[in-house]
Amino acid sequence: MKNNIFKSFRFEIVLYSILSLLYMLLTIAMLHIGIYIVLRKSFQELSGAPAAIISMITIAAGIVLFITYFLMLTKKFITYIKEMIDGINQISQGNFNNRIEINNEDEFALLADKLNQMADDIKEIMENERRSEYAKNELITSVAHDLRTPLTSIIGYLDLVSSKELPLDTQRKYIDIAYNKSKRLEKLIEDLFTYTKFNFGEVKANYTEVDMVKLINQLVDEFYPSFAECNLEYEFRSLTPTAVIKADGNLLARALANLISNAIKYGRDGKNILIELNKGTNGVVIKVTNFGDIIPIEDLERIFQRFYRVESSRSSETGGSGLGLAIAQSIIEMHGGSIFAQSDDAGTVFTVQLKNEP
Repeated sequence: MKNNIFKSFRFEIVLYSILSLLYMLLTIAMLHIGIYIVLRKSFQELSGAPAAIISMITIAAGIVLFITYFLMLTKKFITYIKEMIDGINQISQGNFNNRIEINNEDEFALLADKLNQMADDIKEIMENERRSEYAKNELITSVAHDLRTPLTSIIGYLDLVSSKELPLDTQRKYIDIAYNKSKRLEKLIEDLFTYTKFNFGEVKANYTEVDMVKLINQLVDEFYPSFAECNLEYEFRSLTPTAVIKADGNLLARALANLISNAIKYGRDGKNILIELNKGTNGVVIKVTNFGDIIPIEDLERIFQRFYRVESSRSSETGGSGLGLAIAQSIIEMHGGSIFAQSDDAGTVFTVQLKNEP
């Protein structure tokens, strides 16, 4: 809000002082004329001595009239100050929706505007605190649930192995199940620590030149056992033999590995995973496509939220930590890129856009 000098508090005080003086002079002049007309003969009979008394009375009346007019003209300032005090009291009592009306452009209006802005800021801070508290409670609940589920299974199977006489094949089967559950638990804890570090800004990127074609080829080779285990065909398409950008190779490898892992978990029924890379003038576009079940639109809007999993995928076989996509998004955004998903009859596609330089 700009402060116009002609609408400022100082200008108004000077103006009201002048007006009070003019009103005082006019009032005294009118009183003198009225008294002179009424008491004209008496004035003619009076000597010059009472003139000093009349002058003193006139000065005293002038002072009283000036103060009276000035207080009347500046009454709105007092009223406005009371409104601001009431507004401050409302804010101090927690009513952050209360607003002081701004009907001028003077210093008081500027102060009222700042008080309203302060109320907005405090309200936003309080709402952020509430959201943070809710998120913290949700985080604790989700972590407790996801840690307890595999841990309960591990304890149960190991208890069976240790407390009962079981055939060797059955013992090995239960131990394998407990081992797989332990690996899942380890992955959950690792993802949780990683996401927490990203959430608190503890992860720092080390930017170097990274060839994305080479990086994805390495990742595909590393995931070959997983593709084979799930009977999935895979293909990596790139129209360019090299695509070098400035990035942290380790972090991008983690993000893309999460996307490929996600495609394997939820694309088993599709029997095929497709990874594409297109190089442009401003950077690269990477697409990871699986041909499993279609993700509903309402789930696509929340799929990158921590611990969120599509309801149909909440099983012991496919259910991950619910942090993989959130971690991938954090890494991509750290590089100044973007990630989004779409799902229809043509497949579920996760698209990553990365700039040449973050």
